[in-house]
Amino acid sequence: MDVKIKGPWELQKIHNWLGENRYPLRVACVGDDGYPRVVSLWFTFRDGKFHCVSHRDSPLVKLLRKAPKVGFEISPNQPPYCGVRGQGDAVLSSDGAADNLLLAIDRYLGDGNQSLATWLLSRVDEEVTITITPSRFFSWDYRSRMDDKETQQAVPAD
Repeated sequence: MDVKIKGPWELQKIHNWLGENRYPLRVACVGDDGYPRVVSLWFTFRDGKFHCVSHRDSPLVKLLRKAPKVGFEISPNQPPYCGVRGQGDAVLSSDGAADNLLLAIDRYLGDGNQSLATWLLSRVDEEVTITITPSRFFSWDYRSRMDDKETQQAVPAD
């Protein structure tokens, strides 16, 4: 499937940015009541796909079983604003959950907060992998407009 791209960044720059940053992936899906839900997840980005892990009985996993189409966004919460949003399809699998969880823990915690890492790993048998294959990317980058040197340091340069 070809990925549609809009915004200032080419596909390779989007892939690089997603692989380098440590902002959570905000996933949007539709609830049974028709209202959108937004859930933040740790992720790794490999082979053009987002790889996440969630508990098999989480509300997000239950919704994705019914409707796998998602929206997503990855961006910092502070200026200068830049990021990637888009749409894609989620696939759930019990395969690879332990490996994906270890990669996410390493990415987001490193050597810190070992009590959280231990708790997350204690329930790894109950986790599922969520793989999101993007169909559309939209990037934005307001760093050049927001040229305050202090805010420029808040987001890693390209």
